[in-house]
Amino acid sequence: MKKVNVAIVGATGMVGRTFLKVLKERKFPIDNLYLFSSAKSAGNIVKFAGKDYVVEELTENSFDRDIQIALFSAGGAISEKFAPIAASKGVLVVDNSSYWRMDPKVPLVVPEVNPEAVKDHNGIIANPNCSTIQAVVPLKPLQEKYKIKRIVYSTYQAVSGSGVKGVKDLENGINGESNEFYPKPIAYNCLPHIDVFTENGYTKEEMKMVNETMKIFNDYDIKVTATTVRVPVKNCHSESINVELKKPFELDNVIEELKNTDGIIVIDNPEKLEYPTTIDSNGNDEVFVGRIRRDFSIDNGINFWCVADNIRKGAATNAVQIAELLIKYNLV
Repeated sequence: MKKVNVAIVGATGMVGRTFLKVLKERKFPIDNLYLFSSAKSAGNIVKFAGKDYVVEELTENSFDRDIQIALFSAGGAISEKFAPIAASKGVLVVDNSSYWRMDPKVPLVVPEVNPEAVKDHNGIIANPNCSTIQAVVPLKPLQEKYKIKRIVYSTYQAVSGSGVKGVKDLENGINGESNEFYPKPIAYNCLPHIDVFTENGYTKEEMKMVNETMKIFNDYDIKVTATTVRVPVKNCHSESINVELKKPFELDNVIEELKNTDGIIVIDNPEKLEYPTTIDSNGNDEVFVGRIRRDFSIDNGINFWCVADNIRKGAATNAVQIAELLIKYNLV
């Protein structure tokens, strides 16, 4: 891989720090590295690959230098303003916020699912929602071979999905202190409420999963519904996924297809009480799948459980994988 100049926007945040960790682990070919943040964090020293880097304040002039790829994770408002500025100066932006995801001119990419979509960009590529990313990886082989008719998502999402404020609320609650971020206590509790409620009664998180799934598969005939729940787990999201397929299947074949899919680790042995948990996925980049079984209530129905590290595969790792595709396809 040729070396490129990389910028990270939101370098001191939870995902930004993980960008750096994943870039180092995957030996991403960086020539020059630039770190940007808000004025509050500017001046901080960040160590990467044995070198010290000074975090700069993000301004409209930050991209007036030779930068090929910028990884953004600083919130929708920052992405709305600064991603077009970066793109106008020849920078390819991989954005982790929700702002650009449903823009028809912006590809929404999970490298194991729709890698070719990165080629159809206008300077900005969107990283999907964490809960969508881990779902579509195991859904891809089902869509390819059997075609999906309907999906029912039920998620059990860790507090790290809310950032440091969510983690702090859980820790405070366990210590008997009051919560400051969530509307109700998260310790020893489950909140069927992620992001804001919309007029149709669904939360934005639920509608993200519905709309992003269809866009990633480029199939708007798939029926999708979702219930997303915040649970008192520090890191890694779990999901129960019910799928109705258009074609009949043999369960053994489905399990084998999942085992042979890039980015998936199958742990599925009920007799030995083996199934994936958040502890298995924490710190890893794969999507862990188990509890694979037929849904006898409908024709061609299947249930499975999937778990993934929402800060890594659900955010940072997926973005870095997109950046790797940009180099692979000679787009930078």
